[in-house]
Amino acid sequence: MTRQTTARDGTAVWALVITSVAGFMAALDNLVVTTALPSIREDLGGALHDLEWTVSAYTLTFAVLLMFGAALGDRFGRRRLFIAGITVFTAASAAAAMAPGIDSLIAARAVQGAGAAVMMPLTLTLLTAAVPEARRGAAYGIWGAVHGLAVASGPLVGGSLTEHISWQWIFWLNVPLGLALIPLARLRLAESHGTGAPLDLPGTLLAGGGLFGIVYGLVRGPVDGWTGTVVLTGLFTGTALLVGFVHHSIRAKNPMLPMRLFRSRAFSGINAASLLMFLGMFGSIFLLSQYMQGVLGYSPTEAGLRMLPWTGMPMLVAPIAGILSDRVGGRPVVATGLFLQALGLAHLAVVATADASYAAQLPALVVSGIGMALYFAPAANLIMSSVRPKEQGIASGANNALREVGGALGIAIMASIFAARGGYESGQAFVDGMRPALVTGAAAVALAGIATLFIPGRRPAAPRPPSAAPTPETALETAS
Repeated sequence: MTRQTTARDGTAVWALVITSVAGFMAALDNLVVTTALPSIREDLGGALHDLEWTVSAYTLTFAVLLMFGAALGDRFGRRRLFIAGITVFTAASAAAAMAPGIDSLIAARAVQGAGAAVMMPLTLTLLTAAVPEARRGAAYGIWGAVHGLAVASGPLVGGSLTEHISWQWIFWLNVPLGLALIPLARLRLAESHGTGAPLDLPGTLLAGGGLFGIVYGLVRGPVDGWTGTVVLTGLFTGTALLVGFVHHSIRAKNPMLPMRLFRSRAFSGINAASLLMFLGMFGSIFLLSQYMQGVLGYSPTEAGLRMLPWTGMPMLVAPIAGILSDRVGGRPVVATGLFLQALGLAHLAVVATADASYAAQLPALVVSGIGMALYFAPAANLIMSSVRPKEQGIASGANNALREVGGALGIAIMASIFAARGGYESGQAFVDGMRPALVTGAAAVALAGIATLFIPGRRPAAPRPPSAAPTPETALETAS
């Protein structure tokens, strides 16, 4: 092995470690507060919609700014903006831990989301640039395993820290990790840039305003009434702004998200699947973590441990899924995972009662965990291979944005269904509201599986002379 090869391997390993840990922090904070919600409500007060905002404030700013964060990295340097994102995220985590009231906690969570929006899309772009193409499937597998573990283990981490220390430590946890990553990223990651196109500020404002209006309307609907002026204004204005964003992106010279990318069935299919999958998953975990504590009587740690069959599967299955997708293609692996997860959520809706046994829930948790694990790594591979190398930052930002939009919408929609059909008055009232919400989540994930089926399958490679290396255009034709 030459010194150059060893150096390249070392760079790839460091890139995998740094981006995986950064992605873990950003993904963990999506749902780390769910098992801490009862403790936060007891300590800081707040109604159902306030608790929703402790989750949605993060996911919303995360979703709104993701594509802008990716564009900033492409323009001014991916490593530089990655470090800036970690810095903001770490500082906001400390502010959340020290929040004196529910409003200040929500504000700190919003700033956390802004930092994560800059940091998260660049993890995949920096990893892709550092890892040789032949090894990307395995690298995406490990990255996907860590990401999946973070999303699903949020309730366990949050529950354990809340019960044994305090809920504030779900945020203090990020501070030493962030402080360690900043110098490592500066020393071990190579700087890279994208297309260098000017920033699309009008597109950013249109997309951000549209997403905020729609999610705000959905969150406030159960509280103010669906015919309330504020709710209707948010929904209609948000929709109009998103329509304006699409129109702007079609006509603009350097749009934040070129609409031509959606001509690729691979790009359109995996993004639709990502949005629907996160919609169903986030809303379900938001309610299930409260169900295990408030209805079944488990402590935060006990609730998290009982979700381990779901949360532990990504670490076991996702690396295998990444390698498998290299061999058979990402579409069948992702589709299988999504249909399994839909099946698991539907089963949870069927067996949920005010005194359900853990044995009745266990098969659904295992199936859902395997399904989640099969999704993450191949989905990353599909999205990055559906565009040209210079557009991978944009693609990563768009996919992550749609995932977070799905998460915010999932919590808003399923909390609305829960509030309309049930409530916190008794265990049976909670179950009455949770069951139709879980059915909605299962349906959304099943639709995600159907969307995946529209992605073109892998085509046999045409014979090529040994000297003719594949070009990006050839790869795009295969992916599209």
